[in-house]
Amino acid sequence: MNLRFVEAFVWVARLQSISRTAEKLFLTQSAVSSRISALEEELGAPLIDRRDRVFRLTNAGNRFLNYAERFLALQLDLKRELGTPEQMPLSLRVGGIETVLHTWLIPLMESLKGEYPKIEFELNVEMTHVLNEQVRRGSLDLVFSASPAIGQGIANEALAPMEMTLVGPASLDETHPLSISALLNTELLTFQRGSQPHVALLESLGNAGISEKRVHTISSISALVKLVESGFGLATLPRAAALELCKRHNITLLASELQFQPLPLYANYWSNPGSPELDEAIARALVFAKARA
Repeated sequence: MNLRFVEAFVWVARLQSISRTAEKLFLTQSAVSSRISALEEELGAPLIDRRDRVFRLTNAGNRFLNYAERFLALQLDLKRELGTPEQMPLSLRVGGIETVLHTWLIPLMESLKGEYPKIEFELNVEMTHVLNEQVRRGSLDLVFSASPAIGQGIANEALAPMEMTLVGPASLDETHPLSISALLNTELLTFQRGSQPHVALLESLGNAGISEKRVHTISSISALVKLVESGFGLATLPRAAALELCKRHNITLLASELQFQPLPLYANYWSNPGSPELDEAIARALVFAKARA
């Protein structure tokens, strides 16, 4: 039995989609379908119920899935036991929110590059809901986002949340925390509408009894920093990112009477049957992320 065909079946069962599996395994949809058909012919039973548009494994498919995962686990054990020490080319598809990019995502990639000289990265920086959908669809292997991605077979690990702070232009020298009334007379900026920092800022304002305050939402940290430098207003940023940005831009951290909620952070990832190198790289990335976060 061809284990590449078995791997394709496992991913079809996980992602519940031929097209998503094709994207995940860098195959055409017809190639994935052919692999499933070949397994069905060899086993003498249909594995996928094709009678309607709702994806469903047959009884035989559900029973075979257990064997398929055991086959791949055994293959992984054999590779570890008998595999050659020569490192094979490795592709890691990783995504992260922009905050992570401006703190420790690049050092993480540099660290993995040092351990896996032949690694090839596919990096995607997006909002949380986009990243979580991409990892659910199997188009990303590892995602760092502000909420857990919910899906069968997806693992989630909570990382240390990021403290949020207020930043302003470097020319603004405030020795005392900004009062609530001072913030009411200041333009406030934060991340995209609907993002966790945006929602958290509105909740913080609401807890302080402020319901009518105008808040500007900006789609990129670079644009946010430029607006702060120009004196347009003050912005909320994760403290770790703000400290790095202060080194390269004319902005400064400000104390405030307004209490900001921390930014939650999660690692979301798949286990990869038949690819121990990829699983090992993800495990090393998680160790790095936990230490830096």
